[in-house]
Amino acid sequence: MSEKGEKGQREARDENDALRTYRGKRDFDKTREPSGAAGSGTGGGPSGGPAAREQDPSATGGARDRDPVFVVQIHDASSMHFDFRLEVDGVLKSWSVPKGPSTDPQDKRLALPTEDHPMEYRHFEGVIPRGEYGGGTVIVWDQGTYRPTSHDKHNRPVPFAQALENGHATFELHGEKLRGPYALTRFHGREERSGGSGSASGKKPTWLLVRKGSGHGGSGAGTPDPRRARSARSGRTLRQVAEAPDAATWEPERGERE
Repeated sequence: MSEKGEKGQREARDENDALRTYRGKRDFDKTREPSGAAGSGTGGGPSGGPAAREQDPSATGGARDRDPVFVVQIHDASSMHFDFRLEVDGVLKSWSVPKGPSTDPQDKRLALPTEDHPMEYRHFEGVIPRGEYGGGTVIVWDQGTYRPTSHDKHNRPVPFAQALENGHATFELHGEKLRGPYALTRFHGREERSGGSGSASGKKPTWLLVRKGSGHGGSGAGTPDPRRARSARSGRTLRQVAEAPDAATWEPERGERE
């Protein structure tokens, strides 16, 4: 096998390992969320068109000829929240942001890490059945690309995955609604400062998502009312996606609607 082929297989194994938690939480016979398997697509609903089934070079071991992507989804589940996702090493690194990302540098938004999601999830929009993991309505509120901007103390670029591992990553968003410099910074809680382990205590690390610089980045100020916000993909609200005849309800016996 060629060196390129071996590299592709290693990257595929790494991605499968990264998605083990994601897959373990979902029954794909009941939910039409993407499994992340090759050729799985993204399910039905407004996000189920040809663009949703495109292949990402980063997810298949191919050469990158584009900037990494990001997506912000609004998820009306057991509690309303925003899901902030950044493409890193072929998967979507994900954080739950209860109040949503803000365009105001004065706002410091709590961001709780969740499991890695497959790249196809950035197109996902529809309804997950109640009783399933994350049951509720999902819309794609914003989407676009980002540019990593982290540097070390000698002003040398730091790979984005390493910056996250270090606990502080800066990046510039180029979205339809969010634009400009942002930072994700991991908290050092009391247990961490005293030498304890967040994972040992069963608590996830805490992050802050902050707009950097001055002024507002994006359309409007702060964060919109999630119930009034409209999808960047379909232009619809959560209620419209949930109630529209063509909104996927992820019930397998019903099949996909065109």
